[in-house]
Amino acid sequence: MQKNAPHKVFSLVSIFHKLSLMVVLYVLSVSCSNTKYLPKGEKLYTGAEVKFDKHYKSKIKASALEKMIRPLPNSKLLGLRVKLYAYNIAKEPKGKGLNYFLKRKFGEPPVLFSTMNINRNIDLLTNYLENQGYFNATVSADTIDKNRRVKAMFKVNVGNRYRINNIVFPSDSDSLNTYIRSTSKETLLKKNQPFIFETIKEERIRIDAALKELGYFYFNPDYLIMQLDSTNKNNTVDIYIKLKKDAPDKALHVYRLNNINVYPNYSLEKDSTYNLSMAVKYHDYSIVDVDNLFKPITFDRAIFFEKDKVYTRTNHNLSLNRLVNLGAFKFVKLQLTDADSLSRHLNADFYLTPYPKHSLRFEATGTSKSNNFVGSELKVLDRNRNFLRGAEQFILSVAAGFETQLNGSAPALNSYSLTPEVSLTFPRFVTPISRINKAGALAPKTKITANYQILTRSDYYTLNSAGLFYGYSWKESLRKDHVFNLVAINFVKPTNTTAKFDSMLVADPTLKASFQQQFIIGTNYNFVYTNQLESKRPNNFYINANIDFSGNFIGLLMPGKESVDNPSKIFGTPFSQYARGYVDGRHYWNFNRNTTWANRLFMGIGYAYGNSSALPYLKQFYVGGSNSVRGFRARSLGPGTYPPVTDNTTFPDQAGDVKFEFNTELRAKLVGIVKGAVFMDAGNIWLIRENPLLPGGKFRFGQVFNELAVSTGAGIRIDASVFVIRFDAAFPVRKPWLPNGDRWVVDQVDFGSKQWRKHNLILNIAIGYPF
Repeated sequence: MQKNAPHKVFSLVSIFHKLSLMVVLYVLSVSCSNTKYLPKGEKLYTGAEVKFDKHYKSKIKASALEKMIRPLPNSKLLGLRVKLYAYNIAKEPKGKGLNYFLKRKFGEPPVLFSTMNINRNIDLLTNYLENQGYFNATVSADTIDKNRRVKAMFKVNVGNRYRINNIVFPSDSDSLNTYIRSTSKETLLKKNQPFIFETIKEERIRIDAALKELGYFYFNPDYLIMQLDSTNKNNTVDIYIKLKKDAPDKALHVYRLNNINVYPNYSLEKDSTYNLSMAVKYHDYSIVDVDNLFKPITFDRAIFFEKDKVYTRTNHNLSLNRLVNLGAFKFVKLQLTDADSLSRHLNADFYLTPYPKHSLRFEATGTSKSNNFVGSELKVLDRNRNFLRGAEQFILSVAAGFETQLNGSAPALNSYSLTPEVSLTFPRFVTPISRINKAGALAPKTKITANYQILTRSDYYTLNSAGLFYGYSWKESLRKDHVFNLVAINFVKPTNTTAKFDSMLVADPTLKASFQQQFIIGTNYNFVYTNQLESKRPNNFYINANIDFSGNFIGLLMPGKESVDNPSKIFGTPFSQYARGYVDGRHYWNFNRNTTWANRLFMGIGYAYGNSSALPYLKQFYVGGSNSVRGFRARSLGPGTYPPVTDNTTFPDQAGDVKFEFNTELRAKLVGIVKGAVFMDAGNIWLIRENPLLPGGKFRFGQVFNELAVSTGAGIRIDASVFVIRFDAAFPVRKPWLPNGDRWVVDQVDFGSKQWRKHNLILNIAIGYPF
């Protein structure tokens, strides 16, 4: 063996050298072949490089300047211009097909050096550097020309950067200049900070926004001039803020509101504004609603303008936001015009185009798994957008779903659900405190919901659940949403239990407690904080926090002390007592328009006490399924290291009091509306109390990460913006029920094995993204 070792090493080195030579030859061949397709006399532009003079330090990176230079060169993949090569080798397409795809969709035409204007790029870079405070910056350029390929080289001498020395606001004593001077404490211009032109522009916008709040409706940021004095010897600049002398007279005066007219049935096609003589007067508003579609009080709650009050941009935006978020109008337009040529008053006309009063909507979801489980849910919603003529939304929906496992000659395992629901949403707080409805940019809402669900699992039980909810929702700001259900009542009653299921309840007291007939009476609060609506941010986040209490207030009213053995009852039925909460945090890093890295972390815990020894079935946590740990069936995992049921005649139904889950997914556009993703999911559930029938299920903080299940996979998404159809294939790579040291099963992955695929590979079909 020892004698042959050197030969083996030599053989490997020889193979490596040959492979390296092949790669080099391939790179050279592709590079050369791209230039041979160029038109006669043309050269391929390969990009630009920026270098700074070493005598001066710059806070600006060379890469930032290189991105500004135009045109951009052809893109590269692993150092090769693959898209350019595909464009070159494709023939001119005569129709759809491979040549069309390579030439029009995938390929890139060559970027010719003749299209680059060196002097224009020098001016562009110089101007940018001056706007960053480098007033003495100079830029020169040269080119490197080789084998019909040209690279541009830019040399930058930035000089010293100028900083702000003094900021001088207007000293005149008239009202407008006095108001401008009064905003100086909020200025964005700070002494000793670098001079940046963008900050100058933002300062003008800030002053304009402050003046809009004081009634200067016709003012404009362009009416402000920022005079610079850079004659100081220490590379500093003084900034003088002044009004332009040619600013129009209208911009220098405060405006108040005159007539406020509302047209709630406006149509651009019909020009149905009607005559103001047909208007109904209500408080400060004239409402032209000849069809009597809306109660006048609807607009009093939504519009923040008042006659003879000073115009403010805040009330302007609040009014538009409130009207849009009523959900009754397709288009909302506000037109402000001079009341007359002499007075400083504005007429406000609100043109509102309503949605159709009734709409019908269908929703469908589906799952199909390689272990023969298939399922689907169909939901039908009938919506009335103006139920009581106050923009109330009345929704009647019915959802029906099923899941079944087809297993050859064995009897099919079926699960069916039917859920009718009715809800009524008022675009205000239904409360005796009327002033509270004027708070916030978006309309606060009161929602009343009643539902009933019948869930049948063949060979086990039928679970009947009736719910009644009364609560409020409001949007504190663009980022913050609140939902507070003051009353949340559920009545749960299992029926038609089979002997098989009854024997399971007898053997497992914890399972019996979670399935007993009971009331769930309490309150819950949900808070969402997100910046996802701010589309310009490269990274977005979403946090959903929920707390849920049951039986607390009722327990205080009951005589005696509640206990599991002697529970307090309402109408002869015990009520559950628990505290439950969770946090769902998500982060989205957008590398560019086509690539996003999405992450989610979920942590939840619930604790039953008093009347209850276990959380109600409806309130327990579970993992697995199309929106969770996708390499495992829904409810099949945990708790803890307890092994999943492998009996095909049993439905997976594992649940717990504690849940921890982490998901990461890289999403990228493939072509058109087709997107791809690779993902990894990890998670599990645990029990707060020990259950001898579920050994290994008790929560132990120090063992959380050691007891996580992990799966990975890839997916295809048809993202048509309006809807998303998702196909995710996943398989487990870590099984927590296996002995320590054997839980990672990556080495067992075998896509070629039919037996492995049958027991491990799961295909999930769903609507929408998992998170």
